Amino acid sequence: MCGIAGFFWQSDQAAGSGAQEETLVRIDAMTAALHHRGPDSGGTWADARAGIALGHRRLAIVDLSPAGHQPMASVSGRYWLTYNGEIYNHSALRRRLEAQGRAPTWAGTSDTETLLAAIKAWGLDTALSRAVGMFALALWDSAERRLFLARDRLGEKPLYYGWQGEGATARFLFGSELKALTAHPACERRIRSAAIAQLMRHSYVGAEHCIYEGLAKVPPGGIVSLSAERPEPVVRRYWSAAEVAATTPRIEVSPEEAVDQLEALLLEAVEGQMMSDVPLGAFLSGGIDSATITALMQRLSDRPVRSFSIGFHSKRYNEAEHAKAVAAHLGTDHTELYVGDEELRAVVPRLPTMYDEPFADSSQIPTHLVAAMAREHVTVALSGDGGDELFAGYDRYRQFDRFARQMHRIPRGLRGLGARAVRTLPPRLLDRVLGRLQPVAEGKEPHAQRLARLADYAASRDVTALHRALVSRARTPLALVPGVEEPEDSLLAPDPRLEALAPPERMMALDTGAYLPDDILAKVDRATMACALESRAPFLDHRVVEFAWSLPLDLKLRGGIQKWALRQVLYRHVPQALVDRPKMGFEVPVATWLRGPLRDWAEALIAPERLAREGFLDPTEVHRLWDAHQSGREVWAMQLWNVLMFQAWLEAETADRARAQAA
Repeated sequence: MCGIAGFFWQSDQAAGSGAQEETLVRIDAMTAALHHRGPDSGGTWADARAGIALGHRRLAIVDLSPAGHQPMASVSGRYWLTYNGEIYNHSALRRRLEAQGRAPTWAGTSDTETLLAAIKAWGLDTALSRAVGMFALALWDSAERRLFLARDRLGEKPLYYGWQGEGATARFLFGSELKALTAHPACERRIRSAAIAQLMRHSYVGAEHCIYEGLAKVPPGGIVSLSAERPEPVVRRYWSAAEVAATTPRIEVSPEEAVDQLEALLLEAVEGQMMSDVPLGAFLSGGIDSATITALMQRLSDRPVRSFSIGFHSKRYNEAEHAKAVAAHLGTDHTELYVGDEELRAVVPRLPTMYDEPFADSSQIPTHLVAAMAREHVTVALSGDGGDELFAGYDRYRQFDRFARQMHRIPRGLRGLGARAVRTLPPRLLDRVLGRLQPVAEGKEPHAQRLARLADYAASRDVTALHRALVSRARTPLALVPGVEEPEDSLLAPDPRLEALAPPERMMALDTGAYLPDDILAKVDRATMACALESRAPFLDHRVVEFAWSLPLDLKLRGGIQKWALRQVLYRHVPQALVDRPKMGFEVPVATWLRGPLRDWAEALIAPERLAREGFLDPTEVHRLWDAHQSGREVWAMQLWNVLMFQAWLEAETADRARAQAA
């Protein structure tokens, strides 16, 4: 795993040595900002006359020798590549090139060299379509003076880009993280208010958008290209999750045959991702997804697999005991780390720089802690990411199915009338009466607030609106960020090809294209790369993804049981009693923290005069949520965490900008 950076401009072809030296200084600074992603070595290459500079930080995983050094040139010198990721089938690609007589004389065994040779032989699109892996890359074609940026199919690896500046000083910047782009003086760092609204709704700035004006993300499965003659970036897709979901025919096999095929394919994916010249292990939470990956790794290994889990002293959040039991059954070499509130809260000040675009999924905290613990023992860790989206693992898929069926049976007007009736009941009365029947756990919504939320769902005008409500952390983000329009995303304008899918499948497809890359994978990438750990996700092998979409929904959500087919694979390796229990996830007690140990920190960030001075968030609405949360009448932890993560990011961004200007 690595970090990449670079910039392009319309050079005048007459640049002298001074321009070359300045270019190298700029790319050195951008590359240095990514040192944490690749502490083993770094490299830069530039051609000021052509108007291109590439940088690379290396975390050596495959071929630890200097033969894997980047940026790397093709044998002919036509192509230059800086690349972040792993091509798991690169040995098979080498054999294919050799069989065709199109392989160079290999200098080493790195997948970077393989990828360059494949691009030379087959072209970029075909090379990527034949590659099994995760990656973000920048490719310079010196013959045509064209730059290509590309990202893996599911969006495991990040890549930002965009033009900054005007006229002769304009530069097209790109890099694995925004901190690489902001290290270049051309980066204008103008904050995009519409992106803040998106953050308030989803806890992330998603799709192809960015917190800064003029910058964007390469979409998963996307290629961005530009040249001196055509400097406007052109975006195209070589693979699309929505297309796969909408067009993959459902197979007609028995449930047992489907499970056999799924297990065989997962074994192939796991074996490919165990490719490494450095120590390797697995994240093991004790849930279905991570237990399946760890079990298959152990089956393929002739020695105990290193497994890692994080535990919490509160039983409500703790899955470590279950993970330990699974590890004992499989015979892994298991390490666990128990952390308390103090250790969790100690990560909070680091979040703005770890996630240098505002990000507010609070599970980012334990994710980083388990990554840091694993990094003390291994350099690569396999995870179960993607299992929920592909095999109907989230509870909201069942809820969505139930709500969608009810919506079709009850006229919208009647649903709206019922919703209004619920809202007219006094909240304190509801909480008092229902609380006697079922007490509310600490940090959870009071009954009245939960019923009001369910009423909003019931009043949804259609299935698309219901889905958007279910996945929105703040359903009215424009109240927090007035005067802007939310940027268009897949939830505002869903792909029409998905309309033919059953409601849960439609939601799974949208999550695979948005929530998975923009939340889950962004969270894991930054949390692991902050401590130079490479995370791999076998469920996101595109062959597994495509097979998962060939399975009928009945083999995923069967008789009310989620991830049915995947569970059957796991039961072949781990006793059912060890893994069958409600899903917990990496939840942390943010609601309680905001009323206690983080209260002073939070109140300083959202002081009304501060919010008014900065001009991004509405002080009245923020404090309406804050006061209601502090009173205990309602719980607005997720919405307030979105606000606080933006405010903490803004504080760090302002300080960093001031340092850059002073320098």
